[in-house]
Amino acid sequence: MALSFFDQFMSPSFLGIPLMAIALVLPWTFYPEASPQWVTNRYMTLQGWFINRFTQQLLLPLNVGGHKWAMLLTSLMLFIFSLNMMGLLPYTFTPTTQLSLNMALAVPLWLATVLIGMRNQPTVALGHLLPEGTPGPLIPVLIIIETLSLFIRPLALGVRLTANLTAGHLLIQLIATAVFVLAPLMPTVAILTAIVLVLLTILEVAVAMIQAYVFVLLLSLYLQENV
Repeated sequence: MALSFFDQFMSPSFLGIPLMAIALVLPWTFYPEASPQWVTNRYMTLQGWFINRFTQQLLLPLNVGGHKWAMLLTSLMLFIFSLNMMGLLPYTFTPTTQLSLNMALAVPLWLATVLIGMRNQPTVALGHLLPEGTPGPLIPVLIIIETLSLFIRPLALGVRLTANLTAGHLLIQLIATAVFVLAPLMPTVAILTAIVLVLLTILEVAVAMIQAYVFVLLLSLYLQENV
């Protein structure tokens, strides 16, 4: 039973063919292209309002140089958000519970922000490794610590997203299993447990949205340091 709880995190396959690619492409089908007509349906209007509001909030801490990343960061947020939400549906697979996928998203984007800083303003970028006013004896130690913290950033991005989604999915499955086990034995307790399950599912919907936003927000803050 303990091992079966983790089966939901296994990459699905059909006839030996991994279905990860389908799971990654499917979310884009939920975002139709903008209509050339002036009058669009309510879904398109709501989608455009949401994307515009998010982009405005995302660009607030960025200067003009960072606005070039608006389309990339907004698309990344929608992509992660869609994957997280689809993973809450029954009998589905959540690609963002795989650390390899999250690291594949975090490392190149973090590295791009670092390289941009080293190219545009190398003095300022290297200055982040040594806080101003540091005593002389502490300079070598602080440089090592700041360098390690710099390289830990992409790991923190990937692990944060993976751990939060994995923990939520495990809790939902554990409580759902408890509901089915308690239903014939203690119906009253089973009903109370089912209420807790519904509340936890609502919480996981919020976590799915927040984690996608936090992932992109931290990337935008890393970008702000280097543009």
